[in-house]
Amino acid sequence: MLPMGRKRKVDNGLEPRVYFSHGAYYYAHRGAGWEHLGVDKDAANRKARIYNDPGGRAGTLVYWLDMFVADCEARVKAGSLAARTLADYRDAIGTDEKPGALRVFFAPPMTPADVTPDQVQDFLEAGAENRATRSNRERAALSSCFGWLLRKKHCPGLMVNPCLRASGVQRNPESKRERYVSDQDYRDVFEVASRSERLMMELTYRTLQRPDSDLIKWDTSVIVNRPDRRTLEFVQNKGKRRNPQRLVIAFSPELEALLPRPAGNVRQLVAEPIIRKLDGGFYTYSGLSSMLRRSIATANVRRQARGLPLIESFGFRDCKGKGATDMWLAEVPIEKIQALCGHKTKQTTEIYVKARWHEAVQPNTVKGTA
Repeated sequence: MLPMGRKRKVDNGLEPRVYFSHGAYYYAHRGAGWEHLGVDKDAANRKARIYNDPGGRAGTLVYWLDMFVADCEARVKAGSLAARTLADYRDAIGTDEKPGALRVFFAPPMTPADVTPDQVQDFLEAGAENRATRSNRERAALSSCFGWLLRKKHCPGLMVNPCLRASGVQRNPESKRERYVSDQDYRDVFEVASRSERLMMELTYRTLQRPDSDLIKWDTSVIVNRPDRRTLEFVQNKGKRRNPQRLVIAFSPELEALLPRPAGNVRQLVAEPIIRKLDGGFYTYSGLSSMLRRSIATANVRRQARGLPLIESFGFRDCKGKGATDMWLAEVPIEKIQALCGHKTKQTTEIYVKARWHEAVQPNTVKGTA
């Protein structure tokens, strides 16, 4: 009887040199042992494609930018990096199919050691006219990558971060956000928006919480149902405070309409996202913001057909500014607005609301002595 030949290896969807063992994925480096890639198959394959380097870009800045993104993905899964930060980095770096500004400007064969503060400044100045704020964010992503390279000592000979101000780099000047969304603009967009967009707009407007770092992550555990009252109870995700304060917001009739009490007053044992997708999962803030931009465009099509001026683009954060300003105009004590916004001082709150209000003021009508 002839000996049986070795069975053909089944295509398991893994990149070359990636293996699954003991519940995790590993990459077999040539002559350098095995590297643990985690338990996520897609993330393991992405990192392996960088290692396998079909384009021959090993050691270039683009190569290390991709490695930096892969490391950030692992940090998001571990809970040590915000998903929104990762999204910003991905947007700045991009992919071969959809390159970001950093990938285009610092294209191979440039290596990290080749980048100088003058080149970073050139990058910022190239975007100063039409995309100043975005260029600043992209520089921040590049700076984070260089900081990572220095901490991990991935690039021998790399001594300084060329993106820092200490290296002579000056950020583009940015104008402060002063957008006040008028009642009519708000209503027109609200009318064409989806339920999730409406809920984010109203929750931001009513609670004055940060939509990108707080509301997008809220689940039903923040709603406390008591027989005599209902409240929203949570810790504001604002900065790195040593002693973060737990905020309690009483339900108003408007909040009752937004978040009705569960039928039969049955206590909910499993927390669910408050602003959730059709499959029940959380939205990403960038995804929900894209939906809002489309709704503004739809509202503008309707306005154009009626010969009305178009709505200037706004985001969910502008709904927070509108809410605070409307409370101020209604003569709500500034201390209450301050507490909701999470500002350290009343002066900060006063600046926050007054920067958005540009209505003409009456001149001095006191009779003079002349």
